[in-house]
Amino acid sequence: MKKTSLLSAIMGLSFIGSASAADITVFYSPTCPHCHHAREFISSTLIYEYPELKVTEVNVMEPSTQELFQETLTKCGFESGGVPVIVVGDKCEQGYAEFMKDTLREHVEVDMTDEQKAVAAENKKALAEDAVKFKSEHADRTSAISEYTAAAAENVEKKNEQGSVVWFWGLLIVLVAGLGYVLVRKDKKK
Repeated sequence: MKKTSLLSAIMGLSFIGSASAADITVFYSPTCPHCHHAREFISSTLIYEYPELKVTEVNVMEPSTQELFQETLTKCGFESGGVPVIVVGDKCEQGYAEFMKDTLREHVEVDMTDEQKAVAAENKKALAEDAVKFKSEHADRTSAISEYTAAAAENVEKKNEQGSVVWFWGLLIVLVAGLGYVLVRKDKKK
């Protein structure tokens, strides 16, 4: 069980630590009103403004996420365990209030090209004009949000391990075939 928790934490930190500016991880509690507002802003606005955005939500009330949450608090330099904790690329925010909307947008735009920023500005304008229409035309954006679970992290690790085994055997077969070719060719020259 301890190995599973450690594996989950490592997998979780890997997606947080290597995240681009267009990736957000939201640590939340289902009973936290500030978390609800932050998640609502992200799911109803940011994912539509920024088509590249990927959001991972982590429920800190799940025992399997506690170690990951503690590691993130340490990484971000937060002393309290208050939520929400919002990680955008290498930027961390704790808590949520309406005035933070532009700050989150700035964090998302850090590594974006001018073209991506222009698309975001157009999307923001279209959302302001007719949000219902824009969201219905871009309904696929809801798939940008996923829930982190330790089981999902384990499945990713298992797939990675299986992929490594396939690569190993594939490489071994190519090397043996190459060696066989060299040896047969050497025998034909004699």
